[in-house]
Amino acid sequence: MAERKIIWSHRARIKLYAILEFYAERNKNKVYSAKLYSKFNREIKLLIKHPDLGIKTQTEFVRGLIVDEYIIYYEHHQDNIIIHTIWDSRQNPDSLIVK
Repeated sequence: MAERKIIWSHRARIKLYAILEFYAERNKNKVYSAKLYSKFNREIKLLIKHPDLGIKTQTEFVRGLIVDEYIIYYEHHQDNIIIHTIWDSRQNPDSLIVK
């Protein structure tokens, strides 16, 4: 079997860039943003070998990988892992849209 591919949805990319940009602007440098980006990537790469690592959600086939105060919502298939969104768990959950 070939290695699974990570596929980022448009929404997930927008969320990721918004999070990284927020910390870069707030801290007046990109050091923390770079560390956070590396942490996200390191944790997501674990999903390639262990796709059931995240917790089950109410949405069928979607799991949530907890990374610090963020939840990365994803769905895995035989050949790929689709990252649907990244959610800051300190926000109001009523505004969460996973898919």
